[in-house]
Amino acid sequence: MIFELTDEQQEIRALARKVARDWYAPKAREWDANRTNFPAAERKRIAELGLLALTLPEEYGGGGRPLIDALLVQEEFARANPLAAWPIFEASAGPSRVIDLFGTPEQKQRFLPPVAAGERLIAISISEPEAGSAATDVSTQARVDGDEVVINGAKRWCSGAGHADQYLVYVRFGQTPGGRGMGAVLVDKDTPGLSFGPQEELMGHRGVGSADMFFDDVRVPAENVIIQEGGFGKLFTAFSIERLGNSTMCLAIAQEALDRTAAYVQERRQFGKAVVDFQTVQDTLAKMVVDVEAARMLIWRAAVRAGRGAPKTLDASVAKVYANEMVKRVTDMAIQLHGGYGYAAEYEIERMHRDAIGWAIAGGTPAIQRTRIASEFLGRRFDQRS
Repeated sequence: MIFELTDEQQEIRALARKVARDWYAPKAREWDANRTNFPAAERKRIAELGLLALTLPEEYGGGGRPLIDALLVQEEFARANPLAAWPIFEASAGPSRVIDLFGTPEQKQRFLPPVAAGERLIAISISEPEAGSAATDVSTQARVDGDEVVINGAKRWCSGAGHADQYLVYVRFGQTPGGRGMGAVLVDKDTPGLSFGPQEELMGHRGVGSADMFFDDVRVPAENVIIQEGGFGKLFTAFSIERLGNSTMCLAIAQEALDRTAAYVQERRQFGKAVVDFQTVQDTLAKMVVDVEAARMLIWRAAVRAGRGAPKTLDASVAKVYANEMVKRVTDMAIQLHGGYGYAAEYEIERMHRDAIGWAIAGGTPAIQRTRIASEFLGRRFDQRS
């Protein structure tokens, strides 16, 4: 599949690169060290530039553009400062797209404009203590009570928990097991009965925030039900978009590690010559180039096929598996070629490696993705419980 960026896409990409490099790259190391949460004012700045919600419909304040355009912008921001790319990821490839694809006109009008304007951030809440990779084991209960929905349960590993303004919470309506009983409800952060545990101190993804969430008779309006009972297939479809967002974060980190390494090995001298003159270094650098280029082609193929909708599950899973494992390899090789400097915070390669490992866990591990790939390729389901 041959794909060339249009002039307009090149312009959007160039604008994103300039903003990210001039404004957010200098803050990356400090924000990582201090576990700084991305400032809401900065989110509004990105929105004013028209770069925050490129895939949301124009009538709700978005750009109305295809997924590939948003991923191009996300990559440039993530290369400069992964934390700065987070709100772009959530607005263009995250839970907002569930509302965009499956919400009612009234829900879209209520929930999407504040996201597009940078006024609100929506996070996705799926995992539980006993439901991680086994997403259909979610036990958090949602009970309809008149014109309200009452939620009880606990969530874990919610990226943005305690910091996001709203949460798309995967719940179980009634006692129907598996995906047939699942749906999703949008919950405001300040809703009575919703509380948060202490912030996790994670190896990477610093500043994004992660905490347990507790629902104790949390009441939300029934019109906040985005996906009704039995709509897990819709949630899974939308989640394929998130997987390309995840893959793009990996691509961005790997490309940045590659570029910095290429510059370093040409400047660094040992035994009287540039390090790059050693064949072993050339071989390692070539492996990094191949990995990064292959990941980009898989991601772009999936995104272009998706257009303004969701990518095929197989395309998204293939891209995610490769990108997740690629970024760990590439950042590891970058550390090796930097030697001791690769292990030093000053050079930021160690930060990239820490973040890389996190992206390979989030959104469905490579092991789970391989099962999904086999299932989609063969056109059959595999029950992990039997």
